[in-house]
Amino acid sequence: MRERAGLWRWRGAAPDVAFRRLFQAAPEAMALLDQSGRVVAANAALHRLAGPGLPVRDGMAFALLLAEADRATLAGLLARPERLVPVEVAPADPAAPDDACWQLMLGPVEGGDGTLLLRAADVTATRRAAARLAGGSRLETVGLLAGGIAHDFNNLLTAIIGGAEAAKGMGVPEAAVAELEAMQDAAQRGARLVRQLLAIARQQTLLPKVMSLNSAVEGVAPLLRRLLGEGVVLELALEQPGRLVKVDPAQLDQVLLNLAVNARDAMPGGGRLRVSTGHAVVLRPEGEGKAALPPGRYAVLEVADTGCGMPAAVAARIFEPFFSTKGSAGTGLGLATVQGILAQSGGHIAVESAPGQGTRFRIHLPRHEGEVPLAEPVMAVAPARVAPAAGALLLVEDEAPLRRLAERALGRAGYAVQAAEDAEAALELLEAGGPPAALVSDIAMPGMDGLALARQLRGRWPDLPVVLLSGYAAATIGCDLESEGFTFVAKPYAPAELLAAVGQVLGLVAVP
Repeated sequence: MRERAGLWRWRGAAPDVAFRRLFQAAPEAMALLDQSGRVVAANAALHRLAGPGLPVRDGMAFALLLAEADRATLAGLLARPERLVPVEVAPADPAAPDDACWQLMLGPVEGGDGTLLLRAADVTATRRAAARLAGGSRLETVGLLAGGIAHDFNNLLTAIIGGAEAAKGMGVPEAAVAELEAMQDAAQRGARLVRQLLAIARQQTLLPKVMSLNSAVEGVAPLLRRLLGEGVVLELALEQPGRLVKVDPAQLDQVLLNLAVNARDAMPGGGRLRVSTGHAVVLRPEGEGKAALPPGRYAVLEVADTGCGMPAAVAARIFEPFFSTKGSAGTGLGLATVQGILAQSGGHIAVESAPGQGTRFRIHLPRHEGEVPLAEPVMAVAPARVAPAAGALLLVEDEAPLRRLAERALGRAGYAVQAAEDAEAALELLEAGGPPAALVSDIAMPGMDGLALARQLRGRWPDLPVVLLSGYAAATIGCDLESEGFTFVAKPYAPAELLAAVGQVLGLVAVP
């Protein structure tokens, strides 16, 4: 016989008052169940956990609080309560998030005449954090994969692009020129794919500059309007005064274009896309792990649409590499690339969405305090018409096809070139002579790498112009090349890009 307090009599004895108070005051959600799984008593924490949608009542089957698919799991616990094995189940509450999860533990109460003690905990946040950590591990794996293949793959693409360019300059038939241009286009698409993977892994080469966030949005707005089409209205709500940020302008444009394409696809019948700017001060870390937003002063960029929205389970995965809701029409790289670009820029992106209620992306970018620096004058370089430099260029490249292509391109531009297959061979060439006009070297080579070679030669000739080449992103090299006065050229490069870099370090200006 149970008392009104909802606790059983222990073999005819009065309920233990201390136990009752402890049971009700416990922060952990608990219930006393009979052997059939019906509620004998529930503490206040369990009432809070269950919520008002499905209130806990004495005598009800506890299984009614669980999603129908998980009720058999509870039945298994009731069949063998002595095992004390925790299980995870979904609540039946229709107001709970789609990914809501409870952990249940069931065991017998000593001296309780078969009464069982059930403990329940909401582990939704823990599972989400674990999923984010797992996503971070996958991201690191993608980064290792991308970084590992980038150098070799970009060397191959450089050879293809440079070889096709060289062949076009040999007076081949017009039909062959079209084929060579198609080859170059395919190689460039391959290069973009590598850059996209490196962006996801936060290893791409960025060229940040201080700029007004409002000006950046206004600059890309005409392109966004054309991209969205007539059925979608673009609204700009730019906070005044605008905030300054330090980002790569081209990459910020890529972020906005990518978000706009997703918004357009979510509004096939038309709608509204609102791009707004603002500011925020974050006083304590928000989020977990590497994805957390650290304290600081931020410029805020929001992109919100009136589209179909997403359920929570989908919104939780949209930044995962290769996850796509578009089937075979999507690669699953777009939003992962966006997140990688922003993370590498010190920023953060979060999403809010619900079915039928549209989607809002909220981006935080560190604010730059100070004035916009004056733009430096740009020297136009015409690589094919520059005057030869005094002395020979020292070209160091361990890949023979790339060495031949670079030597040929530099020679056609009027430079004298000494070529070496590695750093040791380059040092032998310089033993008896003076300084080269400039050093042009690959970074990743067997033995001494190009960076060590450049530093050693700078020790002898402090003013030596240096151009460093690599299939790896500059961000992965582990030092600030610009601060050391080194010019970096990412592979794959076209011959004209190499010549432009050499002309720049030598101070050669285009002939009008």
